Amino acid sequence: MVGDLKHGRTVHSLAKLLAHYRIHLRYVSPDSLRMPNDVRQIVSKAGITQEEFTTLEEALPDTDVLYMTRIQRERFLSDAEYQKVAGSYVLTPEVLTKAKEKMVVMHPLPRIDEISPAIDSDPRAAYFRQAEYGMYVRMALLALVLGAA
Repeated sequence: MVGDLKHGRTVHSLAKLLAHYRIHLRYVSPDSLRMPNDVRQIVSKAGITQEEFTTLEEALPDTDVLYMTRIQRERFLSDAEYQKVAGSYVLTPEVLTKAKEKMVVMHPLPRIDEISPAIDSDPRAAYFRQAEYGMYVRMALLALVLGAA
């Protein structure tokens, strides 16, 4: 998981969900945006190993699924604070050369500049399929709740 791990509700939910599986979690974020301790403790109690990195390049070679998130400007009290971490992690074709050939790149969208549009055509880019499949799941849930299923 990469980016704003402190404020991102998607990464908090995902980490808690993945704690039910036999996996290894890797976090990449600036110190000020680390995964909160309460989430880390839940994951740790489930017996899941967790590693922290400050650079994307360091984490990529052994990563199977890369879950990118944007650094959320609206979470900062000042633009100066945001600018300190903005653009910290940008996935480009050059950076992606350090990744496994079968690695999957996911993102909850919308993206700002954390994934280069040049990655969109890479077969490892799954974020548009991720959004499409999420839409179908939400449609099915709504139909179930509303009694249409």
